[in-house]
Amino acid sequence: MASTVYVLCTLASTLCALLLLRDYGRTRSRLLLWSGLSFSVLALNNALVFVDLVLVPHVNFAVPRSATFFLATALLLYGLVRDTD
Repeated sequence: MASTVYVLCTLASTLCALLLLRDYGRTRSRLLLWSGLSFSVLALNNALVFVDLVLVPHVNFAVPRSATFFLATALLLYGLVRDTD
């Protein structure tokens, strides 16, 4: 059951990233770009959670998971601070 949730979270993050980046392509709003990039990295983070906890539970992916989460948060924060009008 948990593996299904991990996969669905990865798919949801990927879909959000695609929709945000698609709208950025139409409107050129930089906040959509930063949000889309952030969700792309969050999708990678969710995929790493699935790999870490389901596929290879004997290998510890805590550092790459934390790094991708930090990067996603930093991208979103940078976009919010930089593009606030």
